[in-house]
Amino acid sequence: MTDPLLHLVLHEPEIPNNTGNIGRTAIVLGCSLHLIHPLGFDTDEKACRRAGLDYWPRLGVQHHDSWSAFVASQTPPPRSTWLFSAFGTTSVFDAEFRKGDHLVFGKETAGLPDSILRSAPAGQVLRFPMVEGERGLNLATAVCAAAYEAIRQLSARGEIVIDQAGVIRGSSANT
Repeated sequence: MTDPLLHLVLHEPEIPNNTGNIGRTAIVLGCSLHLIHPLGFDTDEKACRRAGLDYWPRLGVQHHDSWSAFVASQTPPPRSTWLFSAFGTTSVFDAEFRKGDHLVFGKETAGLPDSILRSAPAGQVLRFPMVEGERGLNLATAVCAAAYEAIRQLSARGEIVIDQAGVIRGSSANT
């Protein structure tokens, strides 16, 4: 994928079904998927075929050995890297997403490490609104909700066009 609308980044995902669902979200929205190792599962051809992930080869997943390897691979650096955490200080609805932004999510059991959260600029650690006492959304649900909020914003600003059939057509300049 040469010009993805967004980059969906999973830091050390543990549950293959979540990652499969997130891959499906990435494919239907024209996003790229980055997986930061270690992973809690295999993504080789045999494992993907066994799991029925027929779309996986079209996804063009980018694998990174570590967080530092991922950061080093982003040249030029993205305009914005948004980190998602139950400890975020900014609502996802207050973020201003742009094409090419990176949306970063942590592993299912622990979220993003403090070292990564502390490295984020003020206001770029996002949270989802939820009722008091609940711990958070399923990873695949959170990624989907964030990606669709970003797509909604891109559409509202005219950066992409969604036709009457619901098909994303790209920027308003080239439709």
